[in-house]
Amino acid sequence: MSFDVERLRKEEFPWAAAGESIYLNTASTGPLPRRTVDAVSRFTEMRAAPHRMTHEIQFGTLARSRELVAKLIRARPTEIALATNTSFGLNVAAWSLPLGKGDVVIGSRQEFPANVYPWMAAAKQRGFEFRMISEPSQVALLKAIEAPNVKAVAISWVEFASGYAFDLPAIGAQCRKRGIYFIVDAIQGLGPRLLDVHASNIDIVACGAQKWLLSPWGAGFTFVRQDLIPQLEPGFVSWMAVRGSDDFSKLVDYDLTWRDDARRFEFLTLPFQEFAGLNASLELFFELGLESISLHTSELAGQIVKWADARGVEMLTPRHPASMAGIVSLKLPNSEALSARLTAANVTHSLREGAIRLSPYFFNTSDEIAQALARLSS
Repeated sequence: MSFDVERLRKEEFPWAAAGESIYLNTASTGPLPRRTVDAVSRFTEMRAAPHRMTHEIQFGTLARSRELVAKLIRARPTEIALATNTSFGLNVAAWSLPLGKGDVVIGSRQEFPANVYPWMAAAKQRGFEFRMISEPSQVALLKAIEAPNVKAVAISWVEFASGYAFDLPAIGAQCRKRGIYFIVDAIQGLGPRLLDVHASNIDIVACGAQKWLLSPWGAGFTFVRQDLIPQLEPGFVSWMAVRGSDDFSKLVDYDLTWRDDARRFEFLTLPFQEFAGLNASLELFFELGLESISLHTSELAGQIVKWADARGVEMLTPRHPASMAGIVSLKLPNSEALSARLTAANVTHSLREGAIRLSPYFFNTSDEIAQALARLSS
């Protein structure tokens, strides 16, 4: 690890440094760094007196978000549409991809609902079949896409309850080989793990930023592969989805010609202040180093796995590092009681599908993990 975690805690997460909470719940809601809170406050102060808000500041904030997100996932800014949540991008995929009668979309039965309901609804209206494998499994997924008429795969990179992580490059390679669209919900993986969308042959990524990207509610993004963009028409239309809409002096020169980039899917008005916060958080990520953040998170998760192995504790999370991200779910016979004990000790966590879900991140320390696990041990 190349950054000073104690200094980071004092500067950006003072409540953590003060011992207010051992926060192991980033998989639910990520805390905001101090700089992010300040950025949102500064932007809101300008919004309170709109004459101080220039066009360059307002829309430049969104342009900066596209640049930072593109850098984060090794994409191009033109492939990024800003969005308020993960569901937006999944709906873009479900309603804009050329899917119809006779086509099959593969998902997983243990998915978070945001990556299920859009496909169920679109399948009902558009006539394709949405078929789910019984559980998140690399082997089962790769076998499922061998079936006839599979046109798309839509999975979460990291499963929300168990923490199971799919091998995206391996799946993407098979999808590309077979001409199958590959759609990824990245919200539980991006941050703890690194993502190269082009190396993974992903067509569409949907990701809210309120969890592992430590950004405000209402900030997120959708990635659409550049050569796919011209083939897709928005299912719902924003007034700034068309060419020429940046010129506010000619708003009634109506021309329904889509933008050439992913902004054709973007829906204005976006919460500008939240994207100012996103920018501040992502700048912190790049200062610390994406690899360092991922390594530190992996080490903390590994500490929990070692504790479980030493005590014979059942885990929903795979033990192999390649199939893990930042979530470790422990299946204990008295999970509800132990969860209450953790809460009483100010260890913030989640209880998901009958398991205690711990999600440490780069602002946590090894001592904090030891303290939380001691509560479970006792």
